[in-house]
Amino acid sequence: MTRTPDPRPDEAVLDGLRAAVPAARREPPLGYAAVEAWEAENGVTLPEPYRSFVAEVSNGSAAGPSDAGLQALGQLPACWAGGEPRRPDAMFPLEGEWIWEDDEPVDDEDARIDAVFSHGSIVLCAQDTQAFWLLVTTGPQRGRVWLVADVGASPAPDGEPAGFAQWFRRRQAGDNGWG
Repeated sequence: MTRTPDPRPDEAVLDGLRAAVPAARREPPLGYAAVEAWEAENGVTLPEPYRSFVAEVSNGSAAGPSDAGLQALGQLPACWAGGEPRRPDAMFPLEGEWIWEDDEPVDDEDARIDAVFSHGSIVLCAQDTQAFWLLVTTGPQRGRVWLVADVGASPAPDGEPAGFAQWFRRRQAGDNGWG
């Protein structure tokens, strides 16, 4: 586990995140003590600015006109059907896009697919009942948002890496390429 958190983002980043979700849709923030307790229990330090967002701004958000909301830290969408238990401390297995639907020798029971869904990430929200936005918590992709679906996984959007702040602001603005 990375024991030392990333540097706290500057106020402009947090102000941008605050502006992206109306106060009426915010869930109460956790505070740093609760975030640190979750991190200790799960063996991982959350990447910034997500860490400060859930500690200071909002631990999830209610559904809005352009999205299904943001899951509270460690919570899963009702439509989640992942097989393995979530392991945010395990190594995220990908460094680049993998569309397993296109791989002939891969079947639905391939253990690598379960690892993509359950290792080295937290679930931010559901895109639909078979696709989920994840924030990677370990490895070279740490801090990046990925879209993981029943057919494959890709950095968001369309294979371009994005951090939480960029992804969240564009998603809340209703950018169709992001959600």
